[in-house]
Amino acid sequence: MCIAYLALGVHRDWPVLIAANRDEFHARPTRAAAPWPQQPEIIAGCDIRAGGTWLGVRRDGRYALVTNYRDPGAGLLPAAPSRGALVSDFLTGDLSAGAYIRQVHASAAAYNGFNLIVGDTAGAYYLGNRDPAGQAHALGAGRYVLSNHLLDTPWPKSQRLRAALDALDPNGLELSLAPVFEILRDGTPAEDHALPRTGIPLERERLLSSPFIVSPDYGTRCSTVVAMRADGHCILSETSYDPQGTAIERHDWPYRRTAQDSNHR
Repeated sequence: MCIAYLALGVHRDWPVLIAANRDEFHARPTRAAAPWPQQPEIIAGCDIRAGGTWLGVRRDGRYALVTNYRDPGAGLLPAAPSRGALVSDFLTGDLSAGAYIRQVHASAAAYNGFNLIVGDTAGAYYLGNRDPAGQAHALGAGRYVLSNHLLDTPWPKSQRLRAALDALDPNGLELSLAPVFEILRDGTPAEDHALPRTGIPLERERLLSSPFIVSPDYGTRCSTVVAMRADGHCILSETSYDPQGTAIERHDWPYRRTAQDSNHR
């Protein structure tokens, strides 16, 4: 997951709205978002190579997503645990979002760079293990955008996505998610003077500077929208793309939020 927009507690009828693009190598094997066969209360994709997932929901109101933190100069920890497991472990576990983020914080240094957001009906939390502040924090009502740096870092692609989705009228979501998917397909690159300097070659920085990325080897593999209504009706919808950026399939998974397990702590 390489860019995500979240509107939390902003819209009366839609207290949770997530719109996200997952960018990945096209050769990496993946299963599209669907109810997991052994745990159908979870709806998420699956990274077949490392396990885990990049974004998913559980029918009791849980949701989580992770992005990598881009810092090639820091090197990779070859034995680090899978960052995708940070999402799947929350979705399959019993801890509340707050308790889970504190647990992850205690072992965050063992992972390669990540940004993690987890939420449930009680609230949402963010943790970036490359954040100099070094702490997880609660996300109050507001609009947030996350790419491959810290939460709300004003990269051009993040600012473009935020501006477009901030202006979207959520009242139309009940009829169609098409406007959200159209915004997520924005392939406008940033001008060179506005590019972040993350330590990768300039040509690669240009390629990665648009919200939607198209290239033969690496690009936007899918766009995902999670919309949770205040009355408990929710949907996870995902469109998958080929290396040319052409939509090849879409799956809509409507569900009704169930009561949370009273054992969550």
